[in-house]
Amino acid sequence: PRAASHSTQAQFAAAMANLGSAGGLHMYALTLQRASGVTGAVFGNFSAPRQQEIAVARGKILELCRPDDNGKVLTVVASEVFGTIRSIATFRLTGGNRDYLVVGSDSGRIVILEFVADKGGWERVHCETFGKSGVRRIVPGQYVATDPRGRAVMVGAVEKQKLVYILNRDSAARLTISSPLEAHKSASLTSALVG
Repeated sequence: PRAASHSTQAQFAAAMANLGSAGGLHMYALTLQRASGVTGAVFGNFSAPRQQEIAVARGKILELCRPDDNGKVLTVVASEVFGTIRSIATFRLTGGNRDYLVVGSDSGRIVILEFVADKGGWERVHCETFGKSGVRRIVPGQYVATDPRGRAVMVGAVEKQKLVYILNRDSAARLTISSPLEAHKSASLTSALVG
């Protein structure tokens, strides 16, 4: 029986290898129930000026919520980001009337999002890669802090690495982001970043 079992396992492994190399095997993971634990929440004016809203991160779901006239909080839009959101923060450029959302995730990138009311969802304005993917203690993304005047964003790791990005506008009033400035501090552990 053991020899038959071993040959069956070998046949199964060979069949799976052939199926994967032929391009016929595609795997997709889909959860039936959304995450309910909030990992981060920030407030701002994302969809319109003077529109009070809350951006909520729930694992890999990014929600935009808004209070109604009765005091209940309603979800305007919920977007799946296909990664784990580690941190979120808001900023507003000088002279602007709407806020941007900065997202640090396990992809090794910092992403700046803008809510577009016409499309009814978030649109990526800028994406900057700075490290390896995965949740690592030396890769920035665990902590994000913004300057209150919207001039800079700092992304930090649990250990040592911190990067600062200078934010500005170009001649067409589009958001521009500088190359990262290193603000590393060795032999230290970070528990929070505050802008």
